[in-house]
Amino acid sequence: MGRSRRTIPEELLLLALDPATGTTAQPQSLDLGLAGAQLVELALAGRIAPDGDRIAVVLPRPTGDPTLDSALELLRRRGSPVRAVHWIGGPRLGLRQTYLTHLERCGMVHAVSGHMCGVLPTTRYQATDTAISREIRARLDAAIRTGVPPDPRTAALAALAHAVGLGKHLYPGNEGRSCRSRLRDLIRHDPMGGLVAHAVMDVQNGAAAQPRRAQAGGSTAGRSPARASVSASATTTGRRVPEQARHLAGGMVRAGAR
Repeated sequence: MGRSRRTIPEELLLLALDPATGTTAQPQSLDLGLAGAQLVELALAGRIAPDGDRIAVVLPRPTGDPTLDSALELLRRRGSPVRAVHWIGGPRLGLRQTYLTHLERCGMVHAVSGHMCGVLPTTRYQATDTAISREIRARLDAAIRTGVPPDPRTAALAALAHAVGLGKHLYPGNEGRSCRSRLRDLIRHDPMGGLVAHAVMDVQNGAAAQPRRAQAGGSTAGRSPARASVSASATTTGRRVPEQARHLAGGMVRAGAR
């Protein structure tokens, strides 16, 4: 995969990076969103494909991107399709820091060392070219405000931005309410993006940890296919996710920009 095109995980992280503080918005959910963004990027590259509510490797050839290829290899080693909620909620900690380091190597951000309260060491990250972040934001704004169906990459980015809670960061206050609503609605324009975005939200809500109570008659009417399939997978997750969530919460304290 050439470097002429930024990947969706890179763009999601750049969207979350606050230019004023050098920290990332929604740090506790961003690792989950980055794991989902990797799945979307690998699907767009033709390496994986949805199989119901599962993700299957269809072409194990490396993409040339080391972070994506690491995820692809982990998926390949599973040997069988894996449920999206299991993958996103799995114990792969520190993706936020992995991608910050990756963006620094690519020259898109630079690290600024400092201290909190004059004692605790901290690292903040500043974009080296703010035009890149503005271009990403402009694509989202155009999709939200024009009503023109976005391309799959922008639709998936919007779905993941909504899933990790970046709406209030990007479109704050009462004046941003309608934009946040339309950002959420963009989830329907990319099936893979919708699948992983709903999986991200289900993991955050703990839906993967316990069976959902059936609606009247056990119907899934009114839910999108992606939501219904992810909800179905949540009933079989068992007791794995709570343990993973504890690891994730502990890792978040140590990893990434503060």
